[in-house]
Amino acid sequence: EEKQQIKYEYINGRVFAMTGGTIPHNDIALNLATALKIHLRGKGCKVSMADAKLGVSEKGSFHYPDVMVTCDERDRRATKVIYHPCLVVEVLSPGTEGFDRGKKFQNYRRISTLKEYVLVDAREMAVECFQPNENGVWELYNYGEGDEINLTSVDFSFPMEMLYEDVVLEGVEQE
Repeated sequence: EEKQQIKYEYINGRVFAMTGGTIPHNDIALNLATALKIHLRGKGCKVSMADAKLGVSEKGSFHYPDVMVTCDERDRRATKVIYHPCLVVEVLSPGTEGFDRGKKFQNYRRISTLKEYVLVDAREMAVECFQPNENGVWELYNYGEGDEINLTSVDFSFPMEMLYEDVVLEGVEQE
């Protein structure tokens, strides 16, 4: 896979080719990754984007989240796979939304270090943050236009508008 141009996700013994994202998809991920990198500088955390592989376990499944953060010492010197993220972010696209909400989220919930799973819409200003409560039940926090987003896993709050800065939403027709 390292020498191939196409990335693949490995899920339950099956391999799936990944589709390319759109410019708005990329811009949203870049905005968040940049802000997280600045916020976490000097705190022992590592911010990664779509080319970094996330392993749910040593045996799989393997995914390429749009953005992830690990603050775990075990990932500090990783060169191929991150296994202990605290935050995983997926920017939704029509072709992957069902998978991101379903099977992929189910896989991510098996990661003991994961404290937050975030879904960002590329068609409108909308963010969903899933966080496990003290009983291990994942709770949903919805954010919309004008809201302040709070990522508790990395102690970071920011305005929704920062996430969508210079982004042409996919639902908006271009002239």
